[in-house]
Order: sequence, then structure tokens, then C-alpha cells
Amino acid sequence: MDFIVDYLSFFVIQGEGGDNNAAKTFTHYQTMDREDYADSELKSFLDGEFARIVKRKAERHPATDAAPTKIGRFIAEPGYELDSNPNYNTFQRLRTAADATEFHGFADELVRLYMDAAAVRGGAFIVVHATPNRYTDQPILFVLKCDFEPKIARITDERNLISHVEMAISARNMKSIQYPYMPEEGMLEYWELKIHQASHARYFEDFLRFVSYEKAMPELMNEQVLTMVHEYMEDKWQGHESEERQQEAHQYEAWAASEKRELQEAWSHEQVVAAADRLVEQQPNLTVAFKLGDVSVKGPLAEFGRSVHFATYNGRYVALIEGDFFQFDRSVSPVELLTPPDLLEVLEVVGRGKEKDDSPQNGNGSAGGNGNPTDNLPY
Repeated sequence: MDFIVDYLSFFVIQGEGGDNNAAKTFTHYQTMDREDYADSELKSFLDGEFARIVKRKAERHPATDAAPTKIGRFIAEPGYELDSNPNYNTFQRLRTAADATEFHGFADELVRLYMDAAAVRGGAFIVVHATPNRYTDQPILFVLKCDFEPKIARITDERNLISHVEMAISARNMKSIQYPYMPEEGMLEYWELKIHQASHARYFEDFLRFVSYEKAMPELMNEQVLTMVHEYMEDKWQGHESEERQQEAHQYEAWAASEKRELQEAWSHEQVVAAADRLVEQQPNLTVAFKLGDVSVKGPLAEFGRSVHFATYNGRYVALIEGDFFQFDRSVSPVELLTPPDLLEVLEVVGRGKEKDDSPQNGNGSAGGNGNPTDNLPY
């Protein structure tokens, strides 16, 4: 997707921002219209970035709260429209600017708001009004923050912007805001924007104080599971308060707050499958990850009770995973040459490995101390 840049304002921020009391200043270098941009060195530096920003994937419920790319939504009180949101109004003024001078004035307001955010660092701050040359004639606003780096693209003065002297900016770790959000080519969501901040410092989340973000998938799943636990407790105790109920509630609270959790053995298989189905109905891409002994497994939550099963046998926990084929991705191993035995044959040895490990006779690497461990190799 190509863009036609209508207006661009280029600012440089000086000063480090780990300390809010540190001196931070900014300088307006230049505001360009379409003709100025077409003849500038910025064109070759930025043209490919706009399409990259738009195409960058963002999950509405990311896998982690620290995901670098997020979808934000303007906050509005019930019954109020978008124009009640200060951040939206700032962006909308920039999108509807009548000329380069007006655009510069609104961009100046934006950079001043950004300077009040925590952890602001030196670099280039670029505000761009651009129109896709396909799919839609509606302008898109890009806000770009490039940190200083040596020997890449260098900023000199207000006239040349980029040359090979003094300060340098890089697109490698460029932070960006795109408004409106475009979930599909030509489809614009005016209530939403997309931010990308390849850094632990949440520059844009702090800057955009009237924008909210959906909860990360783990937090969302935790809340929904705890809601189910609460419903289960209400159904089980029917409003009856007792010491046993308080003790059970405390056990669930301790379990949910623990970093490393163990199997609780509190619900039946049917209850767990029903709860998992309820979650998957809302979020089809949910996963379940667990560790059994030293073996880690991760898969779709939807497969629990279907192709993934938990069981006990001979006093040991067993995880059963069924499927039509095996696939091995890493280096070749002898396991790939196996002709799998029948499941009932495998169950006969479940638990016995633990007994052998604990046996005092198992100290010399051979069964019962007799025989050569290589006798049965197929070569």
C-alpha cells in the first residue's frame, strides 16, 4: 500500500527523560506540503515505513501486556460521542488541517502533549498527514518517534534535515501511532488507533491518556476463570456461609495468586470441559500450557477433552495426546524411528519407571545389574 504525503511536520527533541525534572526541549525543523516532501531526502527514508506500519499485525487481546503493538480505543462516557475525547480531537484537527501552516500549529500542540509524558528521550518526532492512493481517499495520521543513533540518517539544520553531519535517526526501532486503525485494506475504525513502541517504556500509552487498551489474553482468561469459580461456589453453597466455605474460597484465592500452580483436583472432567468450551466460545485462539514432570506441552484449549486428556494410572499423572500423525521439527532423533506400541502395553509400564528410579539396585546403568544395555539395538 502506497501513500501520498500531504503534510509533514518534523521536530527534534533534546534531553533524556528518565527523570521528569530533566530539561527537555524541542525544536521545529520544518513543515512540508506534498511538493516539498516529494523533493526531500525524507521521502526515501519514510516512504516504505507507512505501509509497514499499516500492515503490522496487532492482536486485540495480545499474548502479553508487554506486546509492542496494540490497538487502542478512545474513551468516551456512555451517551457521549467521539468528539468528547481530547485525544481524538487532537488527531482529528490534524487530519482536517486546511494547509501546511494550520497542520504545523496542530502538530506543535501534539508534540507539547508528548513532552509531558514520562521517559521522553531525545530523537526525531514526525507528524504525517498521508492519503492512501488505493482503497480509500480518507487521510491517515502517522506519528513517528525515531531515537538518535550514530551513522545512519543524520539531521543537520532546518533546511537540509538529513545529511551526514552530527545527530542521527534510525527507522530500525521506530515507534509509531496510526490513526485511524485499518483492520483490513480500506476499512477504517475511527474509534481506534494502533500504536507500536518497541521498548519497555510505554511512551505512547502514557502520552495518550484518554485511550484504553484491551486486556492481555492471560489476564482476560484469569478473570473469566475466576468468575466461573465464583459461580461454582455460589451454586455449591447456595448462599450458605460456613467455615468450610471460607476455607475453600481461601484455597481458590491462594491457587489463583500463585505463580507456579499445581493440579487442584477440585472439578470433574465434565465441569472442566464445559468451562473450557465456554472460554473458547468467546476467544477461539486460547491456549493451555502445562508442565508434567520435566516435559512442557502447549496446545489449543479447545482440544482439552478431545485430543488432550489428563488421567491418573498406577499413582502417576498421565497426559494423553492423540492425533493422526507426529511431526518433528528439530534435529533428527531415534524417537522418530519408533513403531508405536499399543496404548495398553504402554500403560503397563506407567509407574514402574518411578519404582526403578527409587530402587537401590538401579545404580549401575543396567537392569538388575546384568546384561549389556546395547544388546537390543537394531544394528
